[in-house]
Amino acid sequence: MKIGVLALQGDFDAHRRRLEELGATVTLVRKAEDFDHIDGLVIPGGESTTFLKLLPKNVLDRLRDFVHSKPTFGTCAGAILLAKHVTNPDQPGLNALDITVERNAYGRQNDSTILHADSALGGEPLEMVFIRAPRISRVGDGIEVLARRGDDPVLVRQGSVMAATFHPELSDDPRVHAEFLKLVKNGTA
Repeated sequence: MKIGVLALQGDFDAHRRRLEELGATVTLVRKAEDFDHIDGLVIPGGESTTFLKLLPKNVLDRLRDFVHSKPTFGTCAGAILLAKHVTNPDQPGLNALDITVERNAYGRQNDSTILHADSALGGEPLEMVFIRAPRISRVGDGIEVLARRGDDPVLVRQGSVMAATFHPELSDDPRVHAEFLKLVKNGTA
């Protein structure tokens, strides 16, 4: 499996390392042609408005096409980009997931936290690292909630697109990335 990691900002290298540990071949995606030979894509955390400013139009167009046709996983800012609706403030999303996301909903940097919660991924409670995290305030039809923070969905899937409002790449628990690789494998089988 060849997985691309959007490598414009955020801790894309932590995603690369985790995916390689799980047996994937990883390409760092920075140009439009980088999308040509990947089976799945990870959009890391960072700042969603900065992503939109840094992405040249041809790369943004390829990204938009990719997320609607191949397995994609967004974390934190990546989840914001994949959403249908974004608030606080309003901004465009890629409309790949029928969710509404509220930016920075859990507070500032010093409000960041690590929580453990049950998930649909089985096993021990899932470690979730929240850093200036967004909150999924609405899920539409077809959204499967895989983990929650209290009542709030924090790990969701719709078809071959997944999003986490936390940073699984900063945890020692590989289950979230492994779940994404299952989606990719199913899509390439």
